[in-house]
Amino acid sequence: MASDARPLLLLVATGWREFRQYLLESISTHFRVHLFHTAEPVWEREYLTGWTVLPSTIDGPAMAREAVRLNEVERVHGVLCWDEGRIHATSHVAEALGLRGGDPAMIWRLRDKAQTREALAGSGVPQPRSEKVSTVAEALAAADRVGYPAILKPRGLGASLGVVRVDDPARLRAMFAFTRDTRAPDPVVYASEHPVLVEQCVTGEEVSIDSVVQDGKVVPLFLARKVVGYPPYAEEVGHYVDADDPLLTDPTFTAILQDTHTALGFQDGWTHTEYMLTDTGPMLIEVNGRLGGDMIPYLGMLATGLDPGVLAASAACGLDLDVHPTRRRVAGIRFCYVERDDTTISSIHFDPTALPTAVDRTVTIAQPGAVVSPPPKGTVWGRIAYATVVTDSMDECVDSLDAAQAALRVTTAAG
Repeated sequence: MASDARPLLLLVATGWREFRQYLLESISTHFRVHLFHTAEPVWEREYLTGWTVLPSTIDGPAMAREAVRLNEVERVHGVLCWDEGRIHATSHVAEALGLRGGDPAMIWRLRDKAQTREALAGSGVPQPRSEKVSTVAEALAAADRVGYPAILKPRGLGASLGVVRVDDPARLRAMFAFTRDTRAPDPVVYASEHPVLVEQCVTGEEVSIDSVVQDGKVVPLFLARKVVGYPPYAEEVGHYVDADDPLLTDPTFTAILQDTHTALGFQDGWTHTEYMLTDTGPMLIEVNGRLGGDMIPYLGMLATGLDPGVLAASAACGLDLDVHPTRRRVAGIRFCYVERDDTTISSIHFDPTALPTAVDRTVTIAQPGAVVSPPPKGTVWGRIAYATVVTDSMDECVDSLDAAQAALRVTTAAG
């Protein structure tokens, strides 16, 4: 039997099946995939050629030692991770194997938002004023300097966890503990001192750009326009991706995107970069060294025909990339929530007779018996379902998502 000549990709963790299976499925058609995970694979198994169960996937040096042992048996061509809590640990693995993405200090600059701000200071990249603080008193003094309204933000979390707008000192006092004490599922420690950022509140439309980077050259692939709800919090309730979004070819915008990566020292891999489009131009919110979440890469695939999983894996292996879109459409996603805290789901489904023709997929996340809440108590994890659509225009995309959301049928324990 002929040996399998596909490159061997080491993948660290997989994430939530409802949000990440499509990536693993497409990658497995072009690469042999060996998974580092903390449990035996279940749904992932059909896409893998091997796996290693480890005590932790956030201990970078320990994973690196295991990866070296794997590489001694068979050469690993690239290392990939799309989980925010594990990208820094994964960079230790790539470093130990001498592969692209092996720069832990650079990845830490992205994960630690205070370091991101400091690295970009003086680079010419526009960003909000920002100060790191430890106490309410320090936060009040910082807010006086950056001005109200201000944003309180955890120094190293993602998915808008703990982010809240405060309009005055009284509100800052009331909300400081909410931001300081918000925790992510993974126990990564970002900073023992100054765990909170107080930032200038910049307003406008927020966008995110998924890009592939090779040898420092940034190629933006697709741009998502974010829909934010539940103010004063910043829950991401939906996204729209237009293959013909004018920002993708706007020379001023793409120059800022390149300058951002250059200043941060990002050389190889995939990034998910967020900007606020203000009246005075784009201002950087953050840079993430991974594929976008919230099914944004999937929307990019629907809109452009580009396969984000295969491209990210190819970039990790240093292979040539084909970044030319094969279609020009508009795709969107809408997340659904319950109305009240601590709601028990009795039943949940989409009515197929009420769905618009533009629907691509409908997914129920919450299962009967689940107790869920809307934000802020249920930030991200309060989502009970989502729908994706693909259309020929933004207006059609919005209307189709409205119809899909209206087709969701939920009964609760209270009836």
